[in-house]
Amino acid sequence: MIVKLSRVAVDETETLDAAAAGHGLPPETARRLIRAEGEDLERLLTAAAALRDRRTGRIVTYSRKVFIPLTNLCRDSCGYCTFVRRPGDPRAHTMTPEEVLAVAEAGRRAGCKEALFSLGDKPELRYPTYRRWLDERGYPSTITYLRDMCALVLAETGLLPHANPGVMTHEDIAALRPVTVSMGVMLEGTSPALLAKGGAHRGAPDKVPEARLATIAAAGELAVPFTTGLLIGIGETPEERVDALLAIKALHDRYGHVQEVIIQNFRAKPDIRMRDWPEPGPLEMVRTIAIARLLFGHEINVQAPPNLTLAGFDAYLRAGLNDWGGISPVTRDHINPERAWPELERLRAAMADTGFTLRERLGIAPEYARRPAQFLAPTLHERVHAWTDETGLVRSEKERWS
Repeated sequence: MIVKLSRVAVDETETLDAAAAGHGLPPETARRLIRAEGEDLERLLTAAAALRDRRTGRIVTYSRKVFIPLTNLCRDSCGYCTFVRRPGDPRAHTMTPEEVLAVAEAGRRAGCKEALFSLGDKPELRYPTYRRWLDERGYPSTITYLRDMCALVLAETGLLPHANPGVMTHEDIAALRPVTVSMGVMLEGTSPALLAKGGAHRGAPDKVPEARLATIAAAGELAVPFTTGLLIGIGETPEERVDALLAIKALHDRYGHVQEVIIQNFRAKPDIRMRDWPEPGPLEMVRTIAIARLLFGHEINVQAPPNLTLAGFDAYLRAGLNDWGGISPVTRDHINPERAWPELERLRAAMADTGFTLRERLGIAPEYARRPAQFLAPTLHERVHAWTDETGLVRSEKERWS
């Protein structure tokens, strides 16, 4: 019996073969396959994994980090956020320099190399009490305080700061660049539904997609290695996830600075406005990871948080993932505090069981660590070089001593 494939099926197979070779995935194919099932899903995953293997082989990376939540005040009110607190809440807190250094030093002793600064977006524009707190210390903005704390950690502990303060101007990014190895802001999504009444981003002026895309563009103009990504399952359609990835790709194609794209799944929590919102399923994560890998071709690392996995580590690896992001042996995930980081040795063993090797990287991705003159401030060259080998990954202890 001779089975004849339709012209459409043959064309799509050829398209996926080309994507697996690193030639990109056409947007119209991506929008169709974001809902793939059965044989279509298998072909999608096979192509994404093949591309990952061509790009980085059987190495999966992570960054050993310490999480520094500089302030949990924020002017935005997002429906899924459990991090943000308001003045008067006993859990509201802005860290002092002494507290910042204590956490960073604990990270240094535990072998961390990245200091991830995470904080609310422009709280001084909403809260007079916080505005006075900054004024009393001589800071005109949260960004200027963040800059000094990054400089302090860098000077006193040697940890390499990564700054994630939300929407930033060109001037903000320029001020932070000499004291950070990378920066980031999650695009999260571009769907208009997210800003509509009852939407996840209603009441969050800094989550307007144009503002976040402008931040990513400004980072590109300044050659800053940048991390961004999607938060899926907050009210967007699968096709709108593709649109958001294409918006990121357009900026990376222009500037070449997006070092990694995170695909993160929404998690319901009892203390958020969206506590009864349905969480995305494992297939939604797997499809989105695979589409991201194929859309970006040989460019960009694709990451998902290992403490939020829905389908097990192997399912994400089958979809073309090559990075687990920052994992801390010291501090919890302050964005998802109910989800503990995996123990590194457990993760290493799980990777080995599936045929992968877990390797440590810095807060700057290896592709960018290998090009310091283009992507790093001169003040950071020596530190990054001392910690990395010729591949841009972290050297072994033996190599660093020699």
